[in-house]
Amino acid sequence: MPGPARAGALIYAREPGLLSHFYRTLLQMEIRSQSEQLIVLENGDIQLLVHAIPEPYIGQVVVTTPPALREQGAIKLFFTVPSLAWAEAKAADLGGGLLPQQWSGPGFVVRNAFDPEGNILQLREFLNAQDPL
Repeated sequence: MPGPARAGALIYAREPGLLSHFYRTLLQMEIRSQSEQLIVLENGDIQLLVHAIPEPYIGQVVVTTPPALREQGAIKLFFTVPSLAWAEAKAADLGGGLLPQQWSGPGFVVRNAFDPEGNILQLREFLNAQDPL
């Protein structure tokens, strides 16, 4: 996906480097560009922008250890991973985690997860070797 993407997602982060490392590792993404305020990540599925929370809003965001889950968001991003078991172990190493409940869809299973700042996301594992187009 060279150049600007036609679609993607932007996540505001208190610690963009930490959040970038989480998504880059868990979703096997590459850094396309990086500045003090913005890190652009990309894989074959999506372009993800991790942007530093600007003043004066950064003072309103508190991140605890472990992170308090931000379950009241109106939008939840979902991503495909090779294995939910692998993602569970890797997410924990990176400061996030997977929640225990699992659901099934047509040809895949999903679990909710959270990143090191408590943002909720969903991870999918396809049950056959081929992902859908």
